[in-house]
Amino acid sequence: MTSFILRPWRQADIEAVAEAADNPNIAANLRNIFPSPYTLADAKWFVEDCIAQGETRQLMRAIAVNGRAAGSISVSRKDDVYEKSAELGYWLAEDYWGRGIMAEAVRQICREAFDRFDILRIFAEPFAENLGSRRVLEKAGFVCEGTMRKGVYKNGRVQSYCMYALLREELK
Repeated sequence: MTSFILRPWRQADIEAVAEAADNPNIAANLRNIFPSPYTLADAKWFVEDCIAQGETRQLMRAIAVNGRAAGSISVSRKDDVYEKSAELGYWLAEDYWGRGIMAEAVRQICREAFDRFDILRIFAEPFAENLGSRRVLEKAGFVCEGTMRKGVYKNGRVQSYCMYALLREELK
C-alpha cells in the first residue's frame, strides 16, 4: 500500500486539488456537484468550503500522499429521522487507484466518525457499475444492503446505485 495521511484541508491544497480532480474518470462516478472539467476556481471553492464548515456535523479530510493532496474523504452527519446516520463520500486521483489507499482511508475516517459523533451507521451510495468503489467499501467492512434500480441520472444515462453501510458494532 502507498503511504498517505488524512489531514485537515489547507489553502495550500488548492492547486493540487485542481490538478488531481480534473479527470472525467473521477467525475463520472460522483454526483453532479463535482464538476468536469474541474477548474482552479472549483478547487478554491471546495477547499475554502471544507475549511469554513468546521467539524460540528462532518469530518472533511485531504488524502495526502508525499505531503500533497491527492484526494478527499468525508463523513457528513444527517438530520431529521436520519440523525443517527452519516454519509461517506470520497475521491482519489487516478494515479493512486488500486494501491490500497482508499480502503484504509475509509477505515480511518469511519473510526474517527464513530468516536466523535453519536451515530449508529455510516452509509455510502456508489453507482452499481463502479466496481472499484464497491470493492473499497467491502474491504473496509461495509455491507451492500441493496441496489436502487434506475436510481440516478448521470451524464445522460439512468443508472442504478447501491446502498452500502457500516454499523458501529461492525467496525473492526
